Amino acid sequence: MRILVIEDEKKIASFIKRGLKEEGYVVDTASDGEEGHFVATTHEFDLIILDLMLPKLDGITLCKKLRDENIKTPVIMLTAKSGTQDKIKGLDIGADDYVTKPFDFQELLARTRTHLRKRESSSTQLQVADLTVNLLTHKVERAGLEIILTSKEFILLQYLIRNRDTVVTRTMISEHAWDINFDISSNVIDVYINYLRHKIDEQHPKKLIKTIRGRGYLLEG
Repeated sequence: MRILVIEDEKKIASFIKRGLKEEGYVVDTASDGEEGHFVATTHEFDLIILDLMLPKLDGITLCKKLRDENIKTPVIMLTAKSGTQDKIKGLDIGADDYVTKPFDFQELLARTRTHLRKRESSSTQLQVADLTVNLLTHKVERAGLEIILTSKEFILLQYLIRNRDTVVTRTMISEHAWDINFDISSNVIDVYINYLRHKIDEQHPKKLIKTIRGRGYLLEG
């Protein structure tokens, strides 16, 4: 899952990014409204966390602009303004939720999970064949045996499962499992696919992860 944090206060942006990455999310940041608009419209995200008070283009204007451009990515508005009218205005122009500063990160995380589940599915568990993935606990099992994955391996596996029986290219994988600074010409994606194969498939007769030569990868269930 890939999240964009648009926040001009560097300490807050860094705090949110670090916390979300520790939970297994891919996180990009933008420090003003114009940069946020550019990043949000040139890359695909599963969620946007948007500060209200931004330089160059404020959060309300940016959110409305994104909605007018038919970008339907869920938006959690993050602001120091706690007045009811401010909340109503944000929700009316297309924000999906509203969190007031100072905030408890666990609350922000819970709201993040809620909106991501609404976007993808009401289920908290994914399954392909005898492989199960719990989205809340990050517990992965195959044939009842637990598999320990790193955060990046979990992100990659989750993306493959959500696109089961569909060939995904390296470009598609980089867009969802790595941030905008990722060098797609490197062999990092191939390395992580091999890590997953070793953990997911090696001990089982049925191989779920397949390489489609010249195109990309396929998780087949």
